[in-house]
Amino acid sequence: MELNEKSFERLSSEEKHSDEIVRPAISYWADAWRRLKKNPIAMISLVVLIISILLAIFGPYLVKYKFDAQDYKVLDNRPSAAHWFGTDNLGRDLWARCWVGARVSLYIGFVGTLIELIIGCIYGGICGYFGGAVDLILMRVIEVLSSIPYLIVVILLLLVLPKGIGTLIFAMCIMGWTGIARLVRGQIMQLKNSEYVMAAQALGSKPMRIIIKHLLPNTLGIIITYMSMDIPAYIFEEAFLSFLGLGVQPPKTSLGALVSTGQGVMTNHPYQLFIPCSIICIIVLAFNVFGDGLTNALDPKQRQ
Repeated sequence: MELNEKSFERLSSEEKHSDEIVRPAISYWADAWRRLKKNPIAMISLVVLIISILLAIFGPYLVKYKFDAQDYKVLDNRPSAAHWFGTDNLGRDLWARCWVGARVSLYIGFVGTLIELIIGCIYGGICGYFGGAVDLILMRVIEVLSSIPYLIVVILLLLVLPKGIGTLIFAMCIMGWTGIARLVRGQIMQLKNSEYVMAAQALGSKPMRIIIKHLLPNTLGIIITYMSMDIPAYIFEEAFLSFLGLGVQPPKTSLGALVSTGQGVMTNHPYQLFIPCSIICIIVLAFNVFGDGLTNALDPKQRQ
C-alpha cells in the first residue's frame, strides 16, 4: 500500500506548526536599541546631545564674529539680533564664546573619558583575570589613589605643570580611572571561568589576548553605560575647576571659564552668567538622562 498525504486525516485546522518560529531572532544590540527607542525621554536627551555637539562644532561659524574678537563699541550689550547671546565686558560675542567653550568642555569630557576607559579597562582586566597576589597588590594601589583628595592632586599638579587643557585632562585622569577599573575587575572575575575562555586557554592564547579579545568585549555594556555617565562628570569637573581659576586659561575659554567671568557681573548683566550655566545644565542633564535610559536598555535581565 502506498502512503501519501491523502492517506492521513488532518486533526487540526491550524496551518502553523508548533515548532514554527513566529518571531525572528534578534541580537543583543538590536534588542537594546529597540528598547531604547521605546524610551521617549532617553531619545529626547539623545536628540538634545546631538544638537549640542553640532552647535559646539558649527555654532561659532553661524555668526560673523570670532570668539576672541573685541569690539569696544558694543560692551556688555544684551542679546539682540546682531549678537544672539549678547556681548561681554570686552565686546566679544557671547554666542561664539559659549559654543567654543562648549567645544572645549566636550573635548575634555570625551578625551578624558577615553583615556580613563583605556587605563581602567586594561588595569581592571589584569586584576580580574590573574587574581591572587596580582589582584591583591593592584587593588591596594587603587585604594591608595582613591583615598587621596582629588582637588589636592589637581592643585599640586597645576603648581608643578603649566596650566592648560593637557594638564587639566592629565590631572583628572590620573585618579579618575579607578572606578571603571573596579567595575571591569568584577565582571572579568565572573567571566574568566566561562567555556570560551577555557577554550582559548587550551588553544594557547596569551593572557592579554584573552583579556582584550574575549573578556573586555563581553563587558562592553557596562563600559558604554559608565562612559555615558562619566562624560558629564568630566564636563562638570572642568567647569568647577575653571570657575576656581585652575582650568582653561585665557585666551582660550570653556563653559566653566565663562561662568567664572559671568559671576563677577551677574548683578548688572545676569545673562552673562545665566546663558553658560544653562548650557552646562542642559548638556549634563541630557547625558545623565540618556545614561539612565542606556542602562535600562543594555540590562540583559530586561531582554524579552
